Amino acid sequence: MEITWYGHSCFRITERGMGSVICDPYDYQAIGYEPLKLKSDIVTVSCDKPGHNYTAGIKGEPFVVDGPGEYEINNVFINGYKTSQKDEDSNTIYIIEYNGIFIAHLGDLNRIPTLSELENVGTTHILLIPVGGGGALNSSKAVELISMIKPNVVIPMHYSVPLTKPNLDPLSKFLKEMGITQTEDVFPSYKVNNVAQLPEETKVIILNHPQSDEMGTTDEGETDEISSSEPITDEENHAG
Repeated sequence: MEITWYGHSCFRITERGMGSVICDPYDYQAIGYEPLKLKSDIVTVSCDKPGHNYTAGIKGEPFVVDGPGEYEINNVFINGYKTSQKDEDSNTIYIIEYNGIFIAHLGDLNRIPTLSELENVGTTHILLIPVGGGGALNSSKAVELISMIKPNVVIPMHYSVPLTKPNLDPLSKFLKEMGITQTEDVFPSYKVNNVAQLPEETKVIILNHPQSDEMGTTDEGETDEISSSEPITDEENHAG
């Protein structure tokens, strides 16, 4: 199985002989980056914001999962759980299973779930978690939730890079909370074949995206925040 990050909260998960999944495709005009040029069998949408729901940007005719429920598509099992208490802020987290490996994509989650909600989620081997705030979890809340879930692998998402339009915190803030330096290895994707290959202790995996050459770092190793020629508007702050 391979997990590739395409910026913001968008990932593509693939495994030979099974359906491919794209999580939270974004509208590049609202979020930044370049237009997505992806094709998939399945698309999951966590919330109705342009940073998470741009299914029109995905080629082909994928099966769209946009709310709570149990799904089985092309040998991939997906469980969706609503985590927001207000309809206008509705968010669904998805547990995606590939060959016994459970991946949790938290979408635009903006609060610490209750213990009963976490019980519904169950085992999580790989956690895809927002860390940059901007309406979703900030770094301190993300670290708190990681300590509760205790996944084998954490892949941060939804943070500021030079291409990002929404006002988000940089990855370095989360890494500092976790006690990790930016000098940690950065990978183009994360690959794992079975549960036995997962680390026993929680490990943070930092992924680059295909436009990685546009992601800068400072001399101190911190990710540069975007200096956009266009002002960040309230619409962009609520884009996802």
